[in-house]
Amino acid sequence: MASERANVQVTVSKNGPYLVVGDIPLAKQTVVPDAEGGSEAWKEGQPIDHTPSYALCRCGASQTKPFCDGSHKRVGFDGTETADRRPYLDQAQLINGQVDELTDAESLCAFARFCDPHGKVWNQVAETENAHVRAHFIRQVNACPSGRLVAWDRATGRPVETALPVSIGLIEDPVEACAGPLWLRGGIPVIAADGFHYEVRNRVTLCRCGQSKNKPFCDGSHAAIHFRDD
Repeated sequence: MASERANVQVTVSKNGPYLVVGDIPLAKQTVVPDAEGGSEAWKEGQPIDHTPSYALCRCGASQTKPFCDGSHKRVGFDGTETADRRPYLDQAQLINGQVDELTDAESLCAFARFCDPHGKVWNQVAETENAHVRAHFIRQVNACPSGRLVAWDRATGRPVETALPVSIGLIEDPVEACAGPLWLRGGIPVIAADGFHYEVRNRVTLCRCGQSKNKPFCDGSHAAIHFRDD
């Protein structure tokens, strides 16, 4: 994994796009609902052609989404970064269970709703001595694209984290009839416009509707405005 990340990064440009280097694969990632409309799984789309370095829209106004077309200048986009820069564990609340623990940094929520089915992960963590409950718990927590939620094995003190390939997903949410954030997977470094290096994490979601109050990260605003990328 470290070798995959060696030459990749995403830089947040001042009031402009995300600048992607390292030939990072790009594809749609669609939320697959269950029979009740809850988020059940991810479906990956076909790879999207791109150059080794490319710029992704973050103002929401580009006519060539997901790529930037300069619309941020036309609309006077304010991309000021307001996110908490502390490490994840300094932001997260800890919920204890007998077998597992759950950490939750609510400000990172991207409204993908994988936390809700089968009784909600905040309740499941207290019951993970039951193998069936634990299977749901681990799957649902790891499907959270933003990394808001992380499961921890109490016996080892280590995260129970599914390794993801270095890639960027364009989230689509058919239940909410909207497009979601950019899903950075596999530990892609994110650098702020002022040069600050955000903590490198396996799962991160970056706003691409332009409306998040937690820039550069998604805060679920795309659902409220029914953001579309077509």
